[in-house]
Amino acid sequence: MQKFNHYTVMKNEAVDALECEDGKVYVDCTLGGGGHSELILKRISPSGRLIAFDVDQDAINAASERLKDYKNLTIVKSSYTNIKQVLNDLEIEKISGGVLFDLGASYHQLTKQERGFSFLKEASLDMRFNQDEKFSAYDVVNTYSEDELVRIFSEYGEERFSKRIAKEIVAKRKNSTIKTTTELADLILSCTPHIKSKVHPATRVFQAIRIEVNHELQNVKQTLNDILDLLEFGAIISVISFHSLEDRIVKQFFKYHSVRCHCDKTQAICNCPPPVLELVNKKPIEASDEEITENPPSRSAKLRVARYIKK
Repeated sequence: MQKFNHYTVMKNEAVDALECEDGKVYVDCTLGGGGHSELILKRISPSGRLIAFDVDQDAINAASERLKDYKNLTIVKSSYTNIKQVLNDLEIEKISGGVLFDLGASYHQLTKQERGFSFLKEASLDMRFNQDEKFSAYDVVNTYSEDELVRIFSEYGEERFSKRIAKEIVAKRKNSTIKTTTELADLILSCTPHIKSKVHPATRVFQAIRIEVNHELQNVKQTLNDILDLLEFGAIISVISFHSLEDRIVKQFFKYHSVRCHCDKTQAICNCPPPVLELVNKKPIEASDEEITENPPSRSAKLRVARYIKK
């Protein structure tokens, strides 16, 4: 079995933002290798409680071993989108401390060959965070219409050659299905201009397919809204995102719920309810130069933090 390799991005910054206190309830929506969870547990023990979510059994196995000595940890194999139901089942009414999101795929997922996330390694088209799910990258590539492919490549990958790539995929499918990562990557290389760039031509398309397979953007939007009903006054939301689409969702959500008025400028009287969030940092926190040297993918990480202020 391949060792579960995962670098915990902005570990101290993200957990510092939670202002951890012993005795309070915290949620790690993205357990991964357990790095953030371990630091939270150290700071809230002995009487604080941490609920950690993940859908990836490899991550759960690795983190369970790493955190086996903590009795105040509950690991749940479920999507964080089920946070309301899970906390209800655990008889937890409110999150008194805070919530942490570390969005995006883990290093382990991206580099484990058979998971099919990388265009550099021959593997079946997969890209599922949750291996129990049936829907995979194969289904996107081989069943989506040309228009649907253009949409996800454009929206989720911001790929400027979306139409050309989608047309080539549909043409290729007429003869045989596209089964592997390298087959798809080679197709993208063959139909796009050779531009001098450090970014591989398949990068954006693979990102778009991964986002579509795992409903990443919809899940973030839904869950951010859900947790507003679960937070106690003073609880913190700490979110690390890794690309502009995620960061935009978080930024807009925090901004909307932290401003005092949403009225049209022509409206004489404001009837808006008071804001429920307070921005802890107006600009995103980024990884230190030392961390980026140690783990180059950290350069794309952005941390946004807000406090729940509704009494």
